[in-house]
Amino acid sequence: MAAEETYDYIIVGAGSAGCVLANRLSAETDRKVLVLEAGPEDNSWRIHMPAALVHNLIDDRFNWFYQTEPQPHMDGRVMYWPRGRVIGGSSSLNAMVYVRGNALDYERWAAGGAQGWSYGEVLPYFRRAETRAKGGDAYRGGDGPLRVSTGPMRNPLFRAFIAAGKQAGYPYADDMNGFQQEGFGPMDMTIHQGRRWSAAMAYLHPARARANLTVKTRALTTRVLVERGRAVGVAYRQDGRPAVARAVREVILAGGAINSPQLLLLSGIGDADHLREVGVAPVHQLPGVGRNLQDHLELWIQHECTQPITLHSVNNPLVRAKVGIEWFLFKSGLGTSAHLESGAFIRSEAGVKHPDIQYHFLPSVVNDHGRVPSTCHSFQAHVGSMRATSTGAIRLRSSDPAVHPLIDPNYLANERDRWEMRACVKLTREIFSQKAFDPYRGRELLPGSDVRTDAEIDAYVRARADSAYHPCGACKMGTDEMAVVDPQCRVRGLEGLRVVDASIMPSIVSGNLNAPTIMIAEKAADMILGRAPLPPSNAPFFVHPAWESKQR
Repeated sequence: MAAEETYDYIIVGAGSAGCVLANRLSAETDRKVLVLEAGPEDNSWRIHMPAALVHNLIDDRFNWFYQTEPQPHMDGRVMYWPRGRVIGGSSSLNAMVYVRGNALDYERWAAGGAQGWSYGEVLPYFRRAETRAKGGDAYRGGDGPLRVSTGPMRNPLFRAFIAAGKQAGYPYADDMNGFQQEGFGPMDMTIHQGRRWSAAMAYLHPARARANLTVKTRALTTRVLVERGRAVGVAYRQDGRPAVARAVREVILAGGAINSPQLLLLSGIGDADHLREVGVAPVHQLPGVGRNLQDHLELWIQHECTQPITLHSVNNPLVRAKVGIEWFLFKSGLGTSAHLESGAFIRSEAGVKHPDIQYHFLPSVVNDHGRVPSTCHSFQAHVGSMRATSTGAIRLRSSDPAVHPLIDPNYLANERDRWEMRACVKLTREIFSQKAFDPYRGRELLPGSDVRTDAEIDAYVRARADSAYHPCGACKMGTDEMAVVDPQCRVRGLEGLRVVDASIMPSIVSGNLNAPTIMIAEKAADMILGRAPLPPSNAPFFVHPAWESKQR
């Protein structure tokens, strides 16, 4: 017979959102909180050394190692989707880029039915989460758990990228998370004193000494238990042994963009016809579960570098050993950065109101998710469109919780999305052609000088573009018939059950998703505890004054 325990709150998933919730809810010392995490502890040095991030992306030790269905608009390719399966979730695996998205993303959420989630209403929660090394202001936090620093940009290629953007006519953005996102500038990172500052480091580990907080690792939640229209607990397996945990107050799914919709479906919550197809008894009809899946697609523009100043030197075993020793002993040197220290947000054309193309610049190259090392000194821009119009779905492949779900992002189904990726290539080539890169620019490695026409560029995109690891949206927040949760993050039509993670985003934000996910959990914590929301901010935000008629 399965063991059974009782808590006030059960949080499924110790990722970015789950860590925040564990900390904020357990701060109420009279409430017992259980966190169930399918993966292990985050005790590997490869997690904590920023420069070692690729190692965790290319194996399944801390990683769900998902793959999509073949993509019909991308030459039938099966795409690799790494997601964190470890304490800290994907914040323990990601590239540590701290980007909040554009203010107009949240205005769009609110206008679409997510009442209470406008920019002025979410900005205080971004600030509450953060301590920025440069100090706080009307936009940035100064005393939150999440440590955020700005890259030192010691490699001259970082500055060359920003200078090239200015030479091409784009503005300079000194803080992409402040008043103005649009432009070229330095990037912020969740790195503190040379270490990855994951959500686990920021929120969970400081709270684990509390007697009312229980964290169980290697515990796979298999089903939400629903009785008479209310979630009353969960069934899970830990080290192969079945167990049941009961929730007096709420069950909160924070498993992430894939696990949360999968768990709802496994629990009989979703489209009844689909559930019957895979042998799951329907419990609550909610057709939007698993729908509205979104992601950022990106590609790489790579150039040979004519000076030996890139990270290619680290392929030398002696140099690599020096980097490792310096990091282990002093938390200094090349090991302290993910080396995505400059970037940009631009608009693809006139008539686009806020940036729909993002850049991460790297003084090296990444091929096949880091599985193929560089062969020469080289640099690249990661570039992709921000608000694709093609959406996909997550469905069950099996009623077995250990079997990965069917993941179909439906990339490039719409012509607008194909046009935007084409524009990414053309605009990046223009930027790399500026004078700032003259001392460094060698031959173009990818796409290559033979890729020129629209048809050739489209073929390159289909063959080489890949996920930016930003899935979201499959438990959409809103009020329409396809919404899964309401603006309070409550699963519609059921009591005692919420979803709090990137899956509830009504639409994808213009940037990386870790910072917005942490914000969502900060805001949801107040909702769960019955507190009044933080007072909204009236801080203004930038919109290009000539956006209707000018691309830059």
